[in-house]
Amino acid sequence: MSKTKRILIATLSGVLFGFVCFGLASSGPETLPTPVALQIILSRTIMGFAIGISVLNVRYWWLHGLIMGLIFSIPLAVSGLMTETAEYSATTILISTLVLGMIYGVLIELITSVLFKAKMQLPGKTS
Repeated sequence: MSKTKRILIATLSGVLFGFVCFGLASSGPETLPTPVALQIILSRTIMGFAIGISVLNVRYWWLHGLIMGLIFSIPLAVSGLMTETAEYSATTILISTLVLGMIYGVLIELITSVLFKAKMQLPGKTS
């Protein structure tokens, strides 16, 4: 049950941060196209799911969130290179997407591992 709890909490946290990320991205004067909005929300949801199922063996929960956040933000950040607005350059969008992805990854791990105590279980180890 603990593995299922971890996956569920991490995925729902990813959905939450997907909407936070969407809110930040849509705060400009132009409305976001629906496919872009869906890409943002689904990207963060998939990141949460990946954090939930991951068994990447790192020493600290926050480092796990940081690494996973970075890895799963790369596709969204690269697609942001095709966008340039009056307020932000493509490079600024790329860097901010990666940095915010790492922050969301740490926050997803914080919520999952610390707040809900659904820590990662490595294969072969039972607690």
